[in-house]
Parts: sequence; structure tokens; C-alpha cells
Amino acid sequence: MSLELRCDFVYAERFADTTRAGLFPVDYRLPKALQPTVKGKRVALVNDVVNAGSAVRGTFFDLQAHGADVVAIGALLGLGDAILEFAGEQQVTVTPLERMPNNLWTPSECPLCASGVPLEIVGTS
Repeated sequence: MSLELRCDFVYAERFADTTRAGLFPVDYRLPKALQPTVKGKRVALVNDVVNAGSAVRGTFFDLQAHGADVVAIGALLGLGDAILEFAGEQQVTVTPLERMPNNLWTPSECPLCASGVPLEIVGTS
């Protein structure tokens, strides 16, 4: 697609951060060789499906750290409102092609956690 649009394409890699707790304990960073590509560029960040937004958030901040101006976030599917809230906070346009509701809770808000229902990993029983 980037060839058809005659624009650069870069990607971010996922890195687990075992020292960080919370909903977003991962980082997304551009490979070192691609970092200079984004400096001074207006960038659209595109993801297939956005749920909690870990990949979008991490990539957004890494792009900014390398001098990119993120002007839009696009997705095929947006689940819930987390990405809309993030985009509003960052003052950037977000355009999912489709939206669906999603029940995303922190562990302290999860009704199953509160009622003591144990975690079940499907397919291991």
C-alpha cells in the first residue's frame, strides 16, 4: 500500500516491560534503522484492530520521540472507547472503519475477578 501511495512505511516492534505494572506493560518501538525515516514527517499510525490501545499508544509515543508528527490514527476495527479517549487526549484524529462495543475492565473493576471466578485458559483442560 505504501508503494501505491508513494510514501514511506515503517513498523514498530513489541517489547515486554517486566518492570511496569498496569494495563500497558509493553513498549512498541521502531527499529533503529527506521527511526531516521520519520523525523520531521507527518505520520498516520495504522493498526488492524485497536482494543485497549497498547500498540497504538506505544508506537505513538515512540514516533513522537523520533521527531514524527502523528496526525491521524486509523484502524480496521475499534473495540470500545479506549482509542477514542486516547486520541482526544493527544488531539489527533482517529478513524476506525468499523466500531464495536467491548467490555474491557481493569482487574479491580472485573466482575469475574470480584466474584472470585478463577482464570480459565481455554483448551488446556
